[in-house]
Amino acid sequence: MTATAPIPQQSPSARLSAAPAGYPAPMYPHKATEAQHRERRIRSFQPRRGRMTNAQAGALDRSWETYGIPIDGSPLDLRELFGDLPVTLEIGFGMGETTAAMAAADPAMGILAADVHTPGHGNLLGLLERDGSENVRLAAGDAVILLRDMLPDASLAGLRVYFADPWPKPKHHKRRLIQSSFLDLVLPRLAPGALVHCATDWEPYAEQMLEVLSAAPELENLHPEGDGTGWLEPADHPDGNTPGYAPRPEWRPVTKFERAGIAKGHVVHDLLFRRR
Repeated sequence: MTATAPIPQQSPSARLSAAPAGYPAPMYPHKATEAQHRERRIRSFQPRRGRMTNAQAGALDRSWETYGIPIDGSPLDLRELFGDLPVTLEIGFGMGETTAAMAAADPAMGILAADVHTPGHGNLLGLLERDGSENVRLAAGDAVILLRDMLPDASLAGLRVYFADPWPKPKHHKRRLIQSSFLDLVLPRLAPGALVHCATDWEPYAEQMLEVLSAAPELENLHPEGDGTGWLEPADHPDGNTPGYAPRPEWRPVTKFERAGIAKGHVVHDLLFRRR
């Protein structure tokens, strides 16, 4: 009888960098299937390629099975993942410095962090290992599928979208994440009292965010008279309008990306809304 050779097991770092077997599991969208490319809808990402360092790959191999979640359309049990912690969804965490800092500062909040960037997953896992934080789970893939297919209604205590791609060219504005169709998907997943926190250093995108969020009757602007630096009465604004931007909350660290934008003369806007 001929012995069957064992099937080699891929490491998490190798597996996460590989193309998915099929829809609906776009582990990394630059390797998406033809069916995924044909699905015309808003997406939560701009395809990003990157080479992992040895440290990032090592963190993935050590910790992915504990902290990682593939975005594959399977419903999630947040209580199983986070216990009794309230859960905030963060979309687009980049290299994870802000996520790690916020997780360490507030261990009573669970963070479901979604992104498509393999090195970012490895970097964030390394930071969580360093800090000993256990209140974060990483989701690999398209956050739209995560929201649409995997999260139950009224399950989130918050949503964070920090410095999403602004798609500055007018012909690309339809690709921006924060628009009414995305909000239609998000709102049912937010529990009453959930905090929606967006930040951007691209002023036209901030204006669009404010317009979209303000148009939702389910949301309340926590700084309706704010100009981003404090509180102003409507009459104090030269044009008579109320900007509605929030000062940067102390709990949101200033990121490298943000500092680079400020150095270029960009104005950073925070928006804070609460689910009624």
